[in-house]
Amino acid sequence: MYQLHGFCQSGNTWKAALALDLLGQPWQPVFVDYFGGATRDAAWRDGLNEMGEAPVLQDGELRLTQSGLILLHLARKHGRFGGEGEDQQREVLRWILYDNHKFTSYFASHRWQHAFAPEPTDPAVTQWLRSRIDHAFGLVDKHLQSRDFMVGTAPTVADFSLCGYLFFPPEESGYDVRKQYPAIGRWMQRIAVQPGFRLPYDCLPGERIAPRR
Repeated sequence: MYQLHGFCQSGNTWKAALALDLLGQPWQPVFVDYFGGATRDAAWRDGLNEMGEAPVLQDGELRLTQSGLILLHLARKHGRFGGEGEDQQREVLRWILYDNHKFTSYFASHRWQHAFAPEPTDPAVTQWLRSRIDHAFGLVDKHLQSRDFMVGTAPTVADFSLCGYLFFPPEESGYDVRKQYPAIGRWMQRIAVQPGFRLPYDCLPGERIAPRR
């Protein structure tokens, strides 16, 4: 059985959990006490992930880190959600890279500052992050206006990557994504009705934390 190390506030962990659930694969959650400093502990880094990040997927003797790599591994291993043919597979990778670099990157950083950071963030930093979020989200919203999923006509791990932080409560980010970006909202609904779908707080370990602001 797969073991997935992570915690319930981590959208990157949920990307892997979502893929496992939609693939119908049994998996065991292993709690990572991120807020308690687990990933900064030298023993944790030496034993699980030198990068000091979650998720970590244990697949037998194989240990994988970085959500994009985990998603691609699962798609290849189980022959689903990887895209049909080389052209789509390249597109899947292209969107995962875009997600990690811009789409999730800016949004997850803003959500952390808005909901979980111990001290308020400089308003100039918040404004800059929101400008980058709006640009990235606007691009994806436009892309989804003419198609049901990011690549091809069926879900792929590109969809699972991009939606990783969007199913958390709006009060954690201050963004009502479904309202502000209607095409993204419709796409989220299509993902939410896939067999096996579960929300992050319904499937990942740890305690839910009320937003600080």
